Order: sequence, then C-alpha cells, then structure tokens
Amino acid sequence: MANTPHELAEEFPAEAGKISALKETDAHFARLVEEYHEVNRKVHRAETLVEPMAPEHETDLRKQRSALKDQIWQRLSA
Repeated sequence: MANTPHELAEEFPAEAGKISALKETDAHFARLVEEYHEVNRKVHRAETLVEPMAPEHETDLRKQRSALKDQIWQRLSA
C-alpha cells in the first residue's frame, strides 16, 4: 500500500486559495474538509502501521475519503 498523505492541497493544488476561502464562508464545505482530513489521517496512520486496522475497515475508510473528495470537488467546481 502507498502511504501518500493525500492532503487536499496536493489533490487540488490549483484550488488551494478557493479551498481556504470556502472554508471561511461556507460552513458545510468547512465540515466536509474537516471530515476529509479526519478520515485521511486515519487512512494514513493505518497505511504507515502507526495504527494498524483490519483491511476491510481501511477499505471502508478509503471509500469514505473518496466520497468526501468527490463532494469537495463538486463544491469547488460549482
């Protein structure tokens, strides 16, 4: 497994300014970003074996991270 952190600034580098601005003005977007970071940290900690977990749970977290990233992108591209 790769252990790339998948931070939003790396995922959407051209949108970093817009991410910051939306976090300030859109409470729903800010919650999506916070939830993404929380799930992403859990995945990264599992990948690096800091907090190992069952493969099924890690897969579920990856799916959740992907769904959140999709929602964030939808808001960014609106």
